[in-house]
Amino acid sequence: MVRENYQFYYSLISNPDKPLIIFLHGFMGNIDEFDEAIKLLSNEFSYLTIDLPGHGKTQVFGEEEYYTMPNTAHALINLLDELKIAKCFLVGYSMGGRLALYLALHFPERFHKVVLESASPGLPTEAEELERIKLDKQIARKLTISLEKSDFVAFLSNWYNQPIFGYIKNHPEYDRMVESRLQNNPQELAKSLRFMGTGCQPSLWENLKNNKIPMLLLAGEYDEKFISINTEMAKLCKLAQIKIISSTGHNIHFENPLAFVENIKSFLSTVS
Repeated sequence: MVRENYQFYYSLISNPDKPLIIFLHGFMGNIDEFDEAIKLLSNEFSYLTIDLPGHGKTQVFGEEEYYTMPNTAHALINLLDELKIAKCFLVGYSMGGRLALYLALHFPERFHKVVLESASPGLPTEAEELERIKLDKQIARKLTISLEKSDFVAFLSNWYNQPIFGYIKNHPEYDRMVESRLQNNPQELAKSLRFMGTGCQPSLWENLKNNKIPMLLLAGEYDEKFISINTEMAKLCKLAQIKIISSTGHNIHFENPLAFVENIKSFLSTVS
């Protein structure tokens, strides 16, 4: 669907008798990111999955500013209007979780409840933002020069060596996940990182205390960085609750889709 400067590639499986969940994938993910979880949820929920700007088959026309979080968020709200989705549930992972939090805080009337998996509100200080922007630009440069598949494979291997991912490389489906990541265009991913990375997104820490939507914050046992971040988020946000998922790192829905789904079902079915 072409909407203003975006041609979104999405999948909408909707049943009027089943509540709708929007799933927002993480950095280097795509429309298939939550397939395993959706299989386990599809008997009870409708769902909308979307390739975010810089990912999959979604196309962005015009200036690079259209990759930013505020512009992407407004474009997604426009997409919901086009699809006649007035209100729904929202699930976001990592980068998609940061975007989901922005949507929840700026468009609270559009969402019943929100699940944030390994997400953050950005960085609290300008100094941290500037340092992160510098780092993201270095990573984006590596993506830009990944002209051969072997370069991109090497990039992904280094990426998943980060401590937040725990033991993800030991997962039996790791190679399949890498193949899925390779469907992306590294040059487009670089734009996403430069314009919607953690450093350049609007910091949402101050907004958390004004949140009006029930939130479930999920973090993996091996992801100490995001356990700390989400613990602080829960302290600031009265309507947020945190759950630590055992034997997982940053990518909970990939490493343990059953636990991921059980927590989502329990949270979304509970009356606020």
